[in-house]
Amino acid sequence: MATAAAPPGPGVAVDAGLGPILREAVAALGRAGVGLAAALGAVPAALAAAGGPAALGERERALFGAFLRSLAQAPGAARPEGVWQRCFLEGPPGLVLCVLLEALGSAGSVRLTGTGRRVLEQFLQKGRVSALLWEVCQQQAQAGCPELQDSLVNKIVCLPEHVSNKLQGKNPPVFFPQNYFPLLGDAVLQVLEKISDSLRGGLDCSISFLSHVLGKVCIHGRQKEILGVLVPRLTDLTKSDCIWQRMCCWLVECVPDRWMEAVVLGFVQRVPGADVLSRLLGSLVVKNKKAQFVVTQKMLLLQYGHTTTVLQNLLGYLSLDSLRRTLLLRVLQELLETWSSSSAVKHSPAEQQLYISKAILICLSHLKEHEIESCRQELLTSMMEGVKCHLDSSLTQLRRLGMVVAEAISLKINTEGPVLKFEYEEDDETRELKSLLVQTPFCVVPSLPGDDDDDLIPYDMSEDKELKIKAPVYIRDCIEVLTGSRSEDVDKWEATVKALETLVRKNPAATREVSVELAKILLHLEEKTCIEGFVELRQRAQVAILTTDPIPVAKYLTSQFYSLNYSLRQRMDILDVLVLAAQELSCPKFHGKTKHSGAQKPCIQLLPGSDSSKGWRRIVDERIKSKTRRFDMGQSRVELASCPNEFNSVAGYFFFPLIQHFDRPLTTFDLLGEDHLVLGRLVHTLAILMYLAVNTVVRKGREQR
Repeated sequence: MATAAAPPGPGVAVDAGLGPILREAVAALGRAGVGLAAALGAVPAALAAAGGPAALGERERALFGAFLRSLAQAPGAARPEGVWQRCFLEGPPGLVLCVLLEALGSAGSVRLTGTGRRVLEQFLQKGRVSALLWEVCQQQAQAGCPELQDSLVNKIVCLPEHVSNKLQGKNPPVFFPQNYFPLLGDAVLQVLEKISDSLRGGLDCSISFLSHVLGKVCIHGRQKEILGVLVPRLTDLTKSDCIWQRMCCWLVECVPDRWMEAVVLGFVQRVPGADVLSRLLGSLVVKNKKAQFVVTQKMLLLQYGHTTTVLQNLLGYLSLDSLRRTLLLRVLQELLETWSSSSAVKHSPAEQQLYISKAILICLSHLKEHEIESCRQELLTSMMEGVKCHLDSSLTQLRRLGMVVAEAISLKINTEGPVLKFEYEEDDETRELKSLLVQTPFCVVPSLPGDDDDDLIPYDMSEDKELKIKAPVYIRDCIEVLTGSRSEDVDKWEATVKALETLVRKNPAATREVSVELAKILLHLEEKTCIEGFVELRQRAQVAILTTDPIPVAKYLTSQFYSLNYSLRQRMDILDVLVLAAQELSCPKFHGKTKHSGAQKPCIQLLPGSDSSKGWRRIVDERIKSKTRRFDMGQSRVELASCPNEFNSVAGYFFFPLIQHFDRPLTTFDLLGEDHLVLGRLVHTLAILMYLAVNTVVRKGREQR
């Protein structure tokens, strides 16, 4: 920056006035006799006459430093009350702080007990830290010594630790970090106001020392204390003042790269909104590579512990300037690459997946029409790859995240056409994700007195009769409704779906004529209207068809499991239908009422004959019972009516086609690769089929060759 107008520099007059007085004061300290108070009192007056601490040259500063060290090592008798403190509180603040800190552990020097400790407390409370910062900023404008400034930064920031180490935890409350760093923040604000006044007066001032102090404090983990003071005040000052906006940008831009991350993170976490962050940071991410890496990479892709507000501040900041919007588009592209990566979905924690999903939705909310148009194809490709990776996950949360993000992308790229719509159960997480797409705050409309409809008189509908649509009575009518032109009649279609299972079970002969065709229709049937339990109704109808005509329908369903153009949901539906049908075929059927131990036994059914043959077993059982003497009847047992396992004869048609291609990678899907979710369901289905085919002869395997 340009050099400020130099304060009154060293000259003969200054040296002639201040130098002899300092030497006389040092000599008086050695004598510790009469005249010491007058000699010490002359030092602040001479310093003020010379133009203050900022007017001292190198020789004068060296003399003043030697005087302060002699003053700190003086015995108690050589420290007049009042005058001794004034020399420290009105002297050059940088020299005073260095001397007091040097004296902390020196033998025979001031150990900050009594008067010495109070001096250091007063040094902080009387605003001498602000004077120290302003002094160094003036020296920087005159090309001051960088080594001395770095030493001062360390002493200022680490002052609470130095004092606490020397006083063994007995330090005054003003040196507590929660008290010291807000005080330091106030001092920084005071210096910034002086710099602002200088700039308005046409003078250039350096702000880099304040940047170093801010960076050092933030890297020590005290962002909350110092930025809690700076951010609210700077937010107000930068609303309509371009000079303050420029000063804030300088303040952050001059922070060294090794401390930049802590400073940027502190500002992003504590600003009330993206517009404030834009005023405070300016185009920092465009000018500084370290800040750009922190904002566009580390905080979005490498970390995931930040709140939703931090994400909104960060991405909103990128969207508020034309130069930064290119970074916003690049960030969105990298986020989508991570979101659509199968490796990232498998190995990243669910919390990071949620964090990335939130960032994507916030980015989408900031996109403009021409930007969406320029990257429409990339968005579509990422959406297709990402939703597949998420739907393949075994975690319900990740599958739901994939659905929500895919719906949001589809909504952005298809503003006029159809959009993706998934069925999932909404919870607080999904509602929060969807709210991120809307930038404008939710406006609550106050209710008016006339809005209440409790006083309205309802219509009397007790006499109304519900109009019922007559359901089909033939199987072929059902096919016509589900596939033909009559499918547009929604009420008729709904009645057909509800009545189909009953019709199939009542008309097995008619069902066998069109069983495969009907199974194909139901496999591809989609819900046209909101029917309660539609999935269950369709599944029960499929099971009824399969149990009515097992062999051809099982052949069709098992062949379609490995075919093209089927979703994972349809393939798992096929497995569910096969299991339910096999279970129904294998279970014994219960006919009539349950009998006790003396009930009718299974027997060969005789052809209808003469009446004399009817009930012969009942007569024989009654004769045996009347001639049998029982001492203990015991508890009667329920005896189940048994029947042949009908699944045994068709088990091969269910089992072998399913296991035929599981280890072969097909163009449809790869069970041993990405589609492991379906593989788990397939193994489970095969195990159930084997269990239900108990006692089946081995010959069933050779019959299917």
